[in-house]
Amino acid sequence: MSTESMMRALGEQARAASRELARSSTGARNEALLATARALDASRETLQAENRKDLEAGRDKGLDEAMLDRLELTGGRIDTMIEGLRQVAGLTDPVGVITDMEYRPSGIQVGRMRVPLGVIGIIYESRPNVTVDAASLCIKSGNATVLRGGSEASHSNQAIAACVAQGLREAGLPETGVQVVGTTDREAVGHLIRMPEYVDVIVPRGGKSLIERISNEASVPVIKHLDGICHSFLDRDADPEKAVSVTLNAKTQRYGTCNTLETLLVDGPVAESLLPPIAEQLQRIGVELRGCATTRAILPEAGEATEEDWATEYLAPVLSIRVVDGLDAAMAHINRYSSQHTDSIITENYTRARRFLTEVDSSSVMVNASTRFADGFEYGLGAEIGISTDKLHARGPVGLEGLTSQKYVVFGDGHVRD
Repeated sequence: MSTESMMRALGEQARAASRELARSSTGARNEALLATARALDASRETLQAENRKDLEAGRDKGLDEAMLDRLELTGGRIDTMIEGLRQVAGLTDPVGVITDMEYRPSGIQVGRMRVPLGVIGIIYESRPNVTVDAASLCIKSGNATVLRGGSEASHSNQAIAACVAQGLREAGLPETGVQVVGTTDREAVGHLIRMPEYVDVIVPRGGKSLIERISNEASVPVIKHLDGICHSFLDRDADPEKAVSVTLNAKTQRYGTCNTLETLLVDGPVAESLLPPIAEQLQRIGVELRGCATTRAILPEAGEATEEDWATEYLAPVLSIRVVDGLDAAMAHINRYSSQHTDSIITENYTRARRFLTEVDSSSVMVNASTRFADGFEYGLGAEIGISTDKLHARGPVGLEGLTSQKYVVFGDGHVRD
C-alpha cells in the first residue's frame, strides 16, 4: 500500500470513528480514559524498555541533550500521564452543553450547543507523553484523532498507543478513534495536512521549522504556536526573594520547553541589587548569561547579548538579560520580541501588575509566577493538545473547550416566520 493510500485509509477510519465518539456517552469516554490509565500503569516496564530503544537510537544519531530530555519517558513522567488521564476523566464534559438560551420576539428559543470538531490530526516530535495527552483530550471531547509522532520516538509511541487502544476497547468504543501513523515516511505528514475531507484541524507540536512547514502547506485549519520566547520582568517594586526564586524556576526547572524563560528584563533601579544573586545561582548550575551593556557592567562575567539573542528561543541553559527603564520600556521590548506565548511580571505594585496584564499581548500573562506554569495540566485542563498563540478559536493551552465548536440550536412549537 502506498503512503497516500495508507493515510486515506486512516482518514476514512477516523471519520467513521468520530461519528461514534461524538454520540458516545460521557461515561463511556471516561471509562476509556481510566482503562488507558490502568493499562499504562500495568505496562511500565514495557513502556520504559521501548523508550530505552528510542533513547539509544537518538544518542547514536547525535540528538542534543534538549531533544533527549524531551524524549525520555521516566517513571515520573509515566505517573504524570496517568494522573493526566484521571484528571481529564474527572473534568466536566463540554459536549452537548447548551448555553445562552433565550426567547426571541417570534417565540422561538435560540441557544448554542458545544459539539466536537470531528477529526484532529496531530503532528509532534520527541515527547512520547504527547500521545497520551492528545488522545485523552480528543476522546473526552468526542473527537477522533490521527497521531503522527516523530521517528525518534516510534517505539515509545507505539507502546503507548497499544495502551490507548486497550482502553478504548474495554469501554466499547472504536479503537480507530485514536490511530498512530505507523510509518516514519515524511510523505505521511504531507498527506495528513491536505485531507480536509477527513481531517478537520491540524495541531503541530515541535520545532519552529516543523510548524512553519505545516502552516505553509496545510489545506486544513491549523492550531499552533511557532516558538516560546518567554520573558520575566523584575519591576522596581518586586519582592527580592520572589524575584530570585521565580527567575530560577522559570529558567532552570526544564530547559527544553516552550514555556521556559529565555529573556530576563530588570528595572534599572533594582538591577544592581537583584542581578548578582540571580547570576550567582544561575552560573553555579551552568547557565550561560548574555547581557546588554548595563547588565555587563554589573555582571562582568556575562557575554554580550546581540539583537539576535532577544529574538531567540534557546531551549538550552542560556539566558539573555536586559536592564530597562521602567514598565513601559519592558512592555515595549516584550511586544517587539515576544512570540506571544507567556510573559510574567514580578512586582508588589498592583497598578503596574494590572497594566502588564492589560497591555502585554500574549496568550498567557502572569503576575509573580514562573512562566513554567503555562501548561494545560497546571491550568487544570488535565492535559493540553498544544498551545495556541493565534487569536481565533483557541488561545493559550488548548484543552477540552478548545477541541469543540458551537452550533446554534433552535426550539419551536410549529413556529413559522412571518
